[in-house]
Amino acid sequence: MTAAGPITFLDLPQIERRLEGLDLVPLMEEAFAAFSRGEAVVPPPGELLFEDPPGEVHIKYGYLKAGDTYVVKIASGFWNNPALGLSSSDGLLLVFRKSTGELAAVLNDRGRLTDLRTAAAGAVAAKHLAPDRIDTIGVLGTGIQAELQVQLLQSVRACRNIVFWGRNPERADAYVRRMQDKGFLVEAVRSPAEVASRCRLIVTATASSEPLLRWSDIRPGTHITAIGADSADKQELEPATIQRADLVVTDSRIQGRSRGELWHAYRADEAGMSRIVEIGEIVSGAADGRTAAEQVTVSTFSGLAVQDIAIASAVLGCS
Repeated sequence: MTAAGPITFLDLPQIERRLEGLDLVPLMEEAFAAFSRGEAVVPPPGELLFEDPPGEVHIKYGYLKAGDTYVVKIASGFWNNPALGLSSSDGLLLVFRKSTGELAAVLNDRGRLTDLRTAAAGAVAAKHLAPDRIDTIGVLGTGIQAELQVQLLQSVRACRNIVFWGRNPERADAYVRRMQDKGFLVEAVRSPAEVASRCRLIVTATASSEPLLRWSDIRPGTHITAIGADSADKQELEPATIQRADLVVTDSRIQGRSRGELWHAYRADEAGMSRIVEIGEIVSGAADGRTAAEQVTVSTFSGLAVQDIAIASAVLGCS
């Protein structure tokens, strides 16, 4: 009997050190392109939803056909955690050898890798879809993604001005302090519509169950990165925004049709879904991104296991 290979255990501080100097945007671009080229096996994600306290757990897993490993990722979000002094997100990644099924590594990242790869996906979307020049970044939300999305945007659309809306005044104040400490100019406004009236790059990063932005709110030439609605019970955009935008981009058409903005806009409407482009197709040159200044573009991602595979491999030095 062959002895099992060594197992690598990395905790969050060790992972943070390995992340230093790692450029996540091209890493995510290649992951999306590989998915759209059919080079990955990514089954539908598992999902647990909780009501009291409100929260969710996503289980995502898959492998690259040419790779040596497969990855199982468990990531949670519990929205009341900040009031307890805890992060709203947690989780870990398990990496297995594809040849034998042996456990190769445990990345106890406490949700950090999921948070970063999600923010990097937003930057990929902005790189290919947002206007070239941005005066102000609009943000809906005050949580982890409201912070990280703006930070990772700096590598593709540098802008230090933020206009944002948040439901909870205390969390809004905390968001202002965090972003000011990072060198941003931050202004809170009274409604999502006011954010849209002042910004042509908008990030929606909430757990909303009903639309926050309506089509009538959106200016010509705007790009929206809708990152919050990653399950069927969530929605940040009025369906007309998806239906009438010039270009709507997702990470996976198959996964997107059962959750979030695409589910609310199209459900079983195959003609509508046929308009949707995958970001991997744009990255690889098989489809166009923004082609005109006045276009309204929307990216709505639900998160793919190929992102987790890519970032886990990079952290482990296996890329």
